[in-house]
Amino acid sequence: MSFLVLKAYLKLIHFDFYLARGNFEALYDKVRNYPVGAHSLDPDATERICSAVDMACIWYWKEALCLQRSAATACLLKRYGVQAQMVIGAQQMPFKAHAWVEVDGRVVNDKPYTPEMYVVLDRC
Repeated sequence: MSFLVLKAYLKLIHFDFYLARGNFEALYDKVRNYPVGAHSLDPDATERICSAVDMACIWYWKEALCLQRSAATACLLKRYGVQAQMVIGAQQMPFKAHAWVEVDGRVVNDKPYTPEMYVVLDRC
């Protein structure tokens, strides 16, 4: 298991505590205010981080929710200097809420057409 997958796994645990307490506001604030690190020199950083989070989700002991997965992804991307935004959207009929991560307006941890399926409620 790579060090990046371990970091992703720990982020999943971290955000699982917020979700277990129902503390969505604190989770939101944590992602919104997470500092962006020095500019990433690795052009593949986004892909490597998203792959690491996907691998961590496979090994996670329970299903990682989209909000938890996206919060972990956004914070890791920011940590490595990528200007990432966690996006929260919803659809009315049937009601569904969803979270995903965008970099430069491009979805990086979900299907590329995800924003077409949901009304964007917020970006952090």
